[in-house]
Amino acid sequence: MAEVYKSRVYTDRLLYADYDPPEKFEAIKSIIAKRLIEHPKAICSYSGGADSDIMIDLIEKTRAIFGLPPVKYVFFNTGLEMKATKDHVKATAEKYGVEIEECRPKISIVQAARTYGIPFVSKIMSAGLSEWQKKGIPLSIADEYEQAEDKAAKRTELKERYPKCESVINFLCCCNSAGEPRPNIQLVINSSKYMRDFIGEYPPDFTISAKCCDYCKKQAAHLVQKDYDMIITGERRAEGGMRSVPRKDNTSLCFTETSGGQYRLRPLYYVTDIDKAWYKDYYGIRYADAYEVYGLTRTGCCGCPISHKAVEDLEKIRPYEPNVVKAAWNIFGKSYGYRLKYNEYKRIRRQKELDEKNKDSGQLSFEYIETKK
Repeated sequence: MAEVYKSRVYTDRLLYADYDPPEKFEAIKSIIAKRLIEHPKAICSYSGGADSDIMIDLIEKTRAIFGLPPVKYVFFNTGLEMKATKDHVKATAEKYGVEIEECRPKISIVQAARTYGIPFVSKIMSAGLSEWQKKGIPLSIADEYEQAEDKAAKRTELKERYPKCESVINFLCCCNSAGEPRPNIQLVINSSKYMRDFIGEYPPDFTISAKCCDYCKKQAAHLVQKDYDMIITGERRAEGGMRSVPRKDNTSLCFTETSGGQYRLRPLYYVTDIDKAWYKDYYGIRYADAYEVYGLTRTGCCGCPISHKAVEDLEKIRPYEPNVVKAAWNIFGKSYGYRLKYNEYKRIRRQKELDEKNKDSGQLSFEYIETKK
């Protein structure tokens, strides 16, 4: 049996990651207390979302228990935020008796999207497809790699043929820097099923990029956070995507030191959706109206195409905040349409594969019969 590759997300997990609540949250409080005692000059990003609500409650409870100094809270307003979110940020500040400073980016989300492009499927996929569009490398290199007996040698040859394109080669060929196949990790194109075939048959007619997040959130955050010793964020591994991939400053995945000498604390990193639900119910946490009234399960930049439910969620928001929905369609509309086309492409491919499988086994596909009615 072939060895299954597992990243440090799984191999370096801490013991409390497998605890059940309330023990897990007690462990998290201890971690918060320890790190705030060591690094009292701390800043925390508060988004107004569900994860942030759990995080600020944990931090403020811990501060009260141990008599710790205040934490600086900031809310990064991209310019495409729901009124429900902005109202909730104000209500949360009042609830805990803290100040949550609102910060805006130097480059608006509209300007960033027009200049650099718009996201598609995920940040990882957007970054990979963005580089593919810029470099102009043919998708056929993936076939060359797959057909090669010596895959490491083929990758070396591709690297020489396309200099300064290593990350794109790895992305398209679904391999790592050593030329070893890595088809099941998130950093490759087929982490989204059939994606390479889809963009080959239906090339995107718009520029793909996740730079809007970099300019409207990350760069704004760096400016505010640079003078603090410790940065606290609400990232959770369970969210998937970039948040579940180890990075240079993310070796233990919960608390790390950056190359610049700052520290990063991710107290919720090992908190699951089940853990969150328990905490909300046990402590009576009320989320923003975006959750409690509109019926969303995630918030953030309104209508961000990274969410597979972006179009569905916009329809939930529309009765309450039609203007922000209109703005989202104006900015991200092409990505929404391309995502719908990709979803249909996947459905058809899966159906064909199912029909072929059932044909070989002499069975009929119930899904096919229903589709034909």
